[in-house]
Amino acid sequence: MPAPDALLLVSTHCPHCPAMLTALADLLKQGVIGRLEAVNLEQRPEVGQALGVRTVPWLRLGRIELAGVHSKTELADWAAKADSEAGIADWFHVLLKEGQLPKAQAMIEAGPTLLAAVLPIVGNVDASLNVRLGAGVLLEEFAGSDTLRALLPRLGELSQHADARVRADACHYLGLTGDAAAKPWLDARLDDEDADVREIAAESLQAISG
Repeated sequence: MPAPDALLLVSTHCPHCPAMLTALADLLKQGVIGRLEAVNLEQRPEVGQALGVRTVPWLRLGRIELAGVHSKTELADWAAKADSEAGIADWFHVLLKEGQLPKAQAMIEAGPTLLAAVLPIVGNVDASLNVRLGAGVLLEEFAGSDTLRALLPRLGELSQHADARVRADACHYLGLTGDAAAKPWLDARLDDEDADVREIAAESLQAISG
């Protein structure tokens, strides 16, 4: 995977921007990032307006966008996974945790294949309720779509997860695919040890059958 490019937005009077710029310059020299572009919004305000940026420092690293100050170690960690599904999943997790669901929605609407990055959140038993609910909203927006149906095998795997909450959620999303190919996965959960999983599996099977 090639090193991601970085776009850093700064301003003349930002106290944290110099440290961010220095850290990114070091990562550029080390080959951790492939290219670094820095824009002073006081000189080029139209750049911030086009990106909807109101505060600095602001960084786009690959497809990931980070607001506020971050250490060199944090930036290196993000750079290492910036264009991977795992990295996008971690970024979506941060957005949902911070209540920025619309941002995640906009990203997926612009690139529907990014929906796959929501699945690691579904399978994350340590994710908070708000984060899990946010992941559900993102998946539900694609109910009945080819984009969601493409994730059917992975949802099927999640329906066998050790945690009942994950199995229940996966059964719900399998039903949202509207695809008969989900039935074997759901049939297998009708005898699940957890009552909620059994109920949701039955409801999803009924939804698919019409």
